Amino acid sequence: MYPGVRRNGHAARQYANVHSESITDEATPHQLIQMLMSGFIARVNSAKGAMERSDYELKSTYISKAMAIVSGLNEAIDIDKGGDIALNLRDLYEYLTSRLLVASQENDPAILDEVTGLMKDIKSAWDAIA
Repeated sequence: MYPGVRRNGHAARQYANVHSESITDEATPHQLIQMLMSGFIARVNSAKGAMERSDYELKSTYISKAMAIVSGLNEAIDIDKGGDIALNLRDLYEYLTSRLLVASQENDPAILDEVTGLMKDIKSAWDAIA
């Protein structure tokens, strides 16, 4: 082992944090939304894995993180500029949040598949925007 390098991955986490910060600092608002959507999908998939392993504490952590991402996406909506599309998107985000709560309460991986599919559809449309 090299002097000053920890085995617990502390340095790797620090590098990842700095790398993530530099990416978000340079990203456009459009790219930030894409990253949030990708993060949501990753957190829900992690929650599903934890659910399947009966690790309910970790499942709850990932679902909470996914819900926080949806909250951030919802806050980014500009109703004045987006009109009906923005209103529909806000309703969809509220639906995702409610479904995540039900999935967590009932430990239902099918609901997690549902919300992942919906977010993939939204992200696909968002990715198609120039």
